[in-house]
Amino acid sequence: MKNQKRQKQLQNLAKLMLNHSVKLKKGEIILLSGGVEAKPLLLELYKQALLKGAHPKIEIIEAGFTPLFYRYASSHHLRHYPKILEYEYKNTDAFIFVAAPRNKKEREELASVDPKKIMLRHKVLEPIDRIRLSKKWLIFRYPTKAYSQAAKMSLKKYTDLVFGASLIDWKSIEAKLSRVKKILERGKKIRILTPDTDLSFGVKGRKWIMKNGIYNLPDGEIFTAPEEKTTEGYIYFDVPNRFISKKISGLYLEFKNGKVVKAKAKTNQKDIDALLNTDKGARYVGEFAFGINPKLTRYMDNYLLDEKLDKTIHLALGLAYKECNGKNKSAIHMDFIKNMRKGKIFIDDKLIYKNGKFVV
Repeated sequence: MKNQKRQKQLQNLAKLMLNHSVKLKKGEIILLSGGVEAKPLLLELYKQALLKGAHPKIEIIEAGFTPLFYRYASSHHLRHYPKILEYEYKNTDAFIFVAAPRNKKEREELASVDPKKIMLRHKVLEPIDRIRLSKKWLIFRYPTKAYSQAAKMSLKKYTDLVFGASLIDWKSIEAKLSRVKKILERGKKIRILTPDTDLSFGVKGRKWIMKNGIYNLPDGEIFTAPEEKTTEGYIYFDVPNRFISKKISGLYLEFKNGKVVKAKAKTNQKDIDALLNTDKGARYVGEFAFGINPKLTRYMDNYLLDEKLDKTIHLALGLAYKECNGKNKSAIHMDFIKNMRKGKIFIDDKLIYKNGKFVV
């Protein structure tokens, strides 16, 4: 009975991904990419894509190859532009990426790699990533022991949480927050105020978008792209995050004329420095968002879930999404998360959010 229940969840999840997230149509080509541990979901996605009359392509990702590349790659390799990958992405209609590390070692396989090498490679591959962002895409992190151990939960409870936070009524959540979205879209300036943060930025002419299972699962956020040179003040991120497998905690950022002018982290400072020095756009805010998934209420050391935590906000440094009318360009887009259970957010000096809840 338990196996039947889990198989039904996998089937429902696959249907949600294909029908709601990427809106797959007959005749379209979809790349299904994921780790070996995610085979049950990949098989279901493959089957459902065939039933829809689409053309699925499977790509199984094994651990070990990426760190090997960075260990032996010369500058010649790091700067090589893979035209064949560009061709593949240009001729693919939809992408679903399913991360599934088997253990902590696989999850943190890039921890010992020089971050400068990774940032250089990211810059070279940026045009290909832009192609992917212009298509239909989804990222999902399949429940594995690596993720459940990081969250300090049993695999069963963690799987139930992730599936439960994905298979929710997204249309209902969007309807409940439609009034908030309208208020945000009329605003010109946001101010975030907590005991350790006082940050403001302009949002005039920027669109606010509800993320309701379109790009990530589990999902749940309302986001926009701040005006590029308007961010002023300081902010402290109290929810840890990972950058190239390394945990970044206690990050303090100070802004002037939109740009990060001071950055201090309690852990892995050199990786923050490498991130900020990737390119000119890496020091500017590309995204501001409210986390709103009601099923996600605790830190799990998994930023794709943690950035959707209810009663949180996050800022992303780097690339701004064009659908928000954002203009900042960068090879990186890195989110940092803040708990808002004790804080206020104002729009044009009007209180709209207090202690993790909208008050309008």
